[in-house]
Amino acid sequence: MTHQQHQSYLKFTAWVVGSFGPIFFLGTMLPTAEPARLTLDLLSFPLDGVQSYEAPTTRFLSALTGGFLFGWGVCIWCLQKWVYVKAPNEVRKAVLAGICAWFMLDSAGSIASENPSNVWFNVLVLLLAVGPLWTPAKSV
Repeated sequence: MTHQQHQSYLKFTAWVVGSFGPIFFLGTMLPTAEPARLTLDLLSFPLDGVQSYEAPTTRFLSALTGGFLFGWGVCIWCLQKWVYVKAPNEVRKAVLAGICAWFMLDSAGSIASENPSNVWFNVLVLLLAVGPLWTPAKSV
């Protein structure tokens, strides 16, 4: 891939990461919590309706999660827009390091919290977010 293609893929990565933010933000309010509840239900497969957003602590954790994910997505977008041209390989490696760190801790936590099915979803998100960024771009 070229640098321009990598930069374009970073936009997609930002979208993949950041798109979870608004979903979990909706979980902060009971009238709009269903998308977040359904997402948690899917990530803790099978779909069984066990996940609930009734507890205020769950809604607060959803606010934190939504904020961090949206902010991380915006950060990746800004890195591709303002920094990539100056340091393409460093931006690529920084984004990869963040994604790999998320994958390891989220997957370990999923297993520890008895939601191992989420690891499979994490693998899918990892593959989507990393895509061609795994290897350095070729200079043209």
